[in-house]
Amino acid sequence: MPERTMSERTIPEIMMSERAMSERAMSERAMSERAMSERVMSGRTMSDPVVQTAGVRELARDLVVIPNRGVQLVPNIGIIGGTHSVLVVETGLGPGNAETVLAFAAEYAEGRKLYLTTTHFHPEHAFGAQVFADEATYLVNGAQAEDLATKGTGYLHMFRGLGEPVARRLEGVEPAVPDTVYDDAFDLDLGGRVVRVRATGRAHSKGDQVVSVPDAGVMFTGDLVEAGQFAIFPWFPPHDTDVSGIRWIEVMRRLSAEQPRVVVPGHGEVGGARLLDDVRACLELLRDETWRRRDSAMGEATIVEEVRSLMIARHPEWAGEEWIERGVGCLCAEYAEHAEHADHVGVPDSEWPTAVGTRAPGGSAPRGARW
Repeated sequence: MPERTMSERTIPEIMMSERAMSERAMSERAMSERAMSERVMSGRTMSDPVVQTAGVRELARDLVVIPNRGVQLVPNIGIIGGTHSVLVVETGLGPGNAETVLAFAAEYAEGRKLYLTTTHFHPEHAFGAQVFADEATYLVNGAQAEDLATKGTGYLHMFRGLGEPVARRLEGVEPAVPDTVYDDAFDLDLGGRVVRVRATGRAHSKGDQVVSVPDAGVMFTGDLVEAGQFAIFPWFPPHDTDVSGIRWIEVMRRLSAEQPRVVVPGHGEVGGARLLDDVRACLELLRDETWRRRDSAMGEATIVEEVRSLMIARHPEWAGEEWIERGVGCLCAEYAEHAEHADHVGVPDSEWPTAVGTRAPGGSAPRGARW
């Protein structure tokens, strides 16, 4: 099993410690101070989450990815081109990384109009958007815009508690206000290439979205998918409980059915449709093993112990094992919902995004179309 590395994988330790959760009305400042003290007490260090444009990989014609190179808190970043416009997917953590991404994108665009979108609001994906303010049109779905407005400051404080390198990257960050907010989905015409941006509804977060390039068979998933890592469950009651394991499974089923040629995960190696299947299978196993034990009235602490051992035995090479506990907690909370609605688990068709939304600049939202 690979040695554990420090990353956002330390966030459960910070947010879910007995001390940190003892005060429900904790202020954002107090949350930050607690996070920092927990971090100092751990005696561990965080490497600099810097985006590097060396090794940019071409996935298709006029479509490249800036890979995360296995560096924690660095996402895979996409640059998608058409004849008159270029879409950037993700900013990296903080203004400095975003400036690197913007400089690369501007050079790549060679005068073409720039757009920016982020797969969800978490800091390493979206907390550099302010740098693009005068250079690109920032597009997100409504739920993500709400996350940025209501949770951005709290997550900023929390991430600053992950160590000096991360805190330094986050200096001067102000959660950005999107230029265009759509409801469920839209098609963005870049010129000779249409990019489909779709909100999934609650899964990893409330405002997840996927970015698909149909002519190239490429899909950017954000943290709905990680390569070589257990699913990240940001289950931090009472502060953030928007993650939904049962809805996440349904999202993965629908994405898997599309069978894209290339899948760009939030973090980790670019792969194929097998990545979608692996995540779905892992989430289903986590749900089934958790709920089977819940059926027997087993206590949550025992469930965590047993399910964690089982999941690690199934995927001993995967990182992020500390997120298993958070996943069990989320699914235990959703167990009651399942018991009440056992005949309809997942996302009802009526809740699944249709392409009805705000018309985006240069794009369209074909009314009534489904995924």
